[in-house]
Amino acid sequence: MKRVDFPEPVKALIGELKRLPGVGPRSAERIAVWLLQSPKANAPALAHSLGTAKETVRPCPVCGFFAMESICDVCDDPTRDDQILCVVEQATDVLPLERSGSFRGRYHCLGGKLSPLDRVSPEDLRIPSLIRRIESAPAELEVILALGSDVEGEATANYLAELLRGRNCKLTRIAQGLPAGGGLEYADELTLMRAMQGRRSI
Repeated sequence: MKRVDFPEPVKALIGELKRLPGVGPRSAERIAVWLLQSPKANAPALAHSLGTAKETVRPCPVCGFFAMESICDVCDDPTRDDQILCVVEQATDVLPLERSGSFRGRYHCLGGKLSPLDRVSPEDLRIPSLIRRIESAPAELEVILALGSDVEGEATANYLAELLRGRNCKLTRIAQGLPAGGGLEYADELTLMRAMQGRRSI
């Protein structure tokens, strides 16, 4: 008996969906079937918005954030503090910082983090443009390393600290410790150690 499967166009759609990060085979099937069968799904609008975003949005040549014009809204904002530069791993890391309302300086998106297992080396990151921005600044910058606390994030932060030491900048690292609303009983040893090291006067 012949084995029954999805038609070829549906299998091709599932194959493309499986390539998305965090989408496994089952999830890809569910999304594909929903797009085809749900009255709420608007596949042409989805395809159009995806195509438009792909054609019109590009990395900002200055900082690496999302831009539609020549530079992004952050780099185009004259009210920003030019003396503070926050270095993040990905362009998406800018959004939580912006939503917090706690930072009004400039950003630099590296485009990833050092990861030998994933074959990501310093040459794959936007490090040369970071150095150029620091060295061309008219006055000393504060460079905030706002990188993840995983192994790769720590390795990237240490690499940048060594590379930038002695240049036209003062290096700082974002504080790490307990999350808001979190209790000590749920914190791991590394988080508690960093929370103790990063304590401040009140």
